[in-house]
Amino acid sequence: MSIERNPEHTRTRILEAAQEEIYENGYQGMRIEAILQKTQLAKGALYHYFPNKLALGYAVVDEILLEHVKENWAEFSSKYPNPLTAIQQLFLWKADLYKNEVCFKGCPLNNLNQEMASIDKGFHERLENIMESIYDSIVTSLEQGQQQGLVRQDINPGKIAMFIMASYQGIIGVAKCMQAPQLLTDLFGTLNDYIDTLRPSNR
Repeated sequence: MSIERNPEHTRTRILEAAQEEIYENGYQGMRIEAILQKTQLAKGALYHYFPNKLALGYAVVDEILLEHVKENWAEFSSKYPNPLTAIQQLFLWKADLYKNEVCFKGCPLNNLNQEMASIDKGFHERLENIMESIYDSIVTSLEQGQQQGLVRQDINPGKIAMFIMASYQGIIGVAKCMQAPQLLTDLFGTLNDYIDTLRPSNR
C-alpha cells in the first residue's frame, strides 16, 4: 500500500470507499481495514485526512449524502419545471434504480437515519440537516408551483412536503424489509397518484 500524491483525489477515494462500506454493512459495521483494501492506501494516509472512524462517517454524510441529495433534486427540478412532475419522476427513477437488486439494501440516507440518528448526536445533527434540506426544497418548489398555477392553492406546502418525505422513507423501508424492490414501482406509483391530486383541476 502507498500514500497517494494527489491529496484531493486521495480524500475522495477514501470517502467513496467509506460510503460503499456503510451502505453494505452500516456505519457500525464499517471496517477501516476494508476501506484500506479498497483504496490500496496506507493506514497513515487515511488517518491523515480523517483522524478516526467517526470523523470519516460524519464526512460521508456531509460531503457524499448531502451532495447526492442536492444534485438529484437539482437535476430533476431543472428537467421538469412543474414541481409535482419533478417529484414524481424522481420517485420513478428511484424505483427503476433499485428494481433489479438481488439483495436490496435500501436507501443510504434512510439506513443511516434508522441506524445512527437516535444514538449519536453528531450523526443526528447531520442527518437532520439533510432532511431539512429536502424539506425546504420541496416546500419552496410547491410554493413556487402555487405562484405559477401548477399546484393547488388550497394545500399547505409544509404539511404536504413532510407527508411526501415520510411516505418516501416508509416505502423504501417496506421494500427493504420484505426484500422486494419490485414493490417500489407500485408503491411509488400509488404515491404519485396522490401527488396528481395536488394539481389544479384545470391542469
